[in-house]
Amino acid sequence: METIKKAILYCDKINEWIGSVIVTSAVFIFILVIFSNVIMRYVFNTSFVFMAELEWHVFSFIFLMGAGFTLLHEGHVRVDIFYSVMDKKKQALINFLGVLFLLIPSCYVVLTTTIPWVIVSYKVGEVSIDPGGIPARFLLKATLPVGYFLMLIQGLLLGLKSVFIILGKPLEDS
Repeated sequence: METIKKAILYCDKINEWIGSVIVTSAVFIFILVIFSNVIMRYVFNTSFVFMAELEWHVFSFIFLMGAGFTLLHEGHVRVDIFYSVMDKKKQALINFLGVLFLLIPSCYVVLTTTIPWVIVSYKVGEVSIDPGGIPARFLLKATLPVGYFLMLIQGLLLGLKSVFIILGKPLEDS
């Protein structure tokens, strides 16, 4: 039991690090890219396809790689009308059922459909269709299964934490 709790806390730390270091750095890069695009467009009256594509590539990276971190901190949108007034065991039961019947199946569908898609993209050396666009489009596509994998792992951890709460042995007691 203690080994499972330690593994859960270790995996939480991985998503915490990804969110607080990697995603936060990507947000800073995103801001710089947007700022550069605005300056180029309105001051120098020019723009580059590469920079425009980089903007949405970085945004996609932030969104996908931050999903597990957001789940860790319970930042995903939910309807709290009933959930917020429930006791911890009922909340844990709802979290467990949500992970079991919604999160796991949806992550499974995304992972099983995007992994072959990324492999094909890599094999053909997919690049942007726009002249001057970003090369190696498969790198952006690879963030889809990676981001969903991180969210799946965090969801499984949420499910395990919920089981501990339902059993009356929450992680915080350790």
